Amino acid sequence: MSLTPEQKQAVSSWVAAGDNLSAVQKKLLEQFKVSLTYRDVRFLVDDLELTLKDAAPKIDASDVTKIAPPPAAARPAPGQPAAPAAAEGEDAEAFPEDLPPEGATNVTLSVDKVTLMPGALASGSVTFSDGVTAKWIIDNQGRPGFTQVSQPGYRPSPADGQSFIQQLSQQLQQRGY
Repeated sequence: MSLTPEQKQAVSSWVAAGDNLSAVQKKLLEQFKVSLTYRDVRFLVDDLELTLKDAAPKIDASDVTKIAPPPAAARPAPGQPAAPAAAEGEDAEAFPEDLPPEGATNVTLSVDKVTLMPGALASGSVTFSDGVTAKWIIDNQGRPGFTQVSQPGYRPSPADGQSFIQQLSQQLQQRGY
């Protein structure tokens, strides 16, 4: 379907204003009674050589090094007590300066010789760099998990978590898992 120059100009102004494809599709229907599929709107925007604006850049949450630290106002001043620990179920924020340097974590991991927990493929214990201990398991679907954590609601630092996963992977590979 071809659009009139007036309709093309309207689409151009909507895209320039930051509308996404679904908003353009909806406005075409409401204002001009032109029904286009999402794909057709995508092709239209391409044909008009328009560039969609990305409202917010997507952040790879799996890599904590790419996440920007909170503003300095949210951090406690040096020598000031930190904010109270997050309640169970809430996310606790760790500031980059609170983390040990990369590779400096002191996580100790052991693998049980015999796994006696039902539904577990492997199990063992771990001591994190801050002294918190826990029992870990790998369930029958290959997912790691913790039981018997010495501090309720505890979450290891990102560096400790990464060190734990690396050591766990190495230990399990050595045992043929």
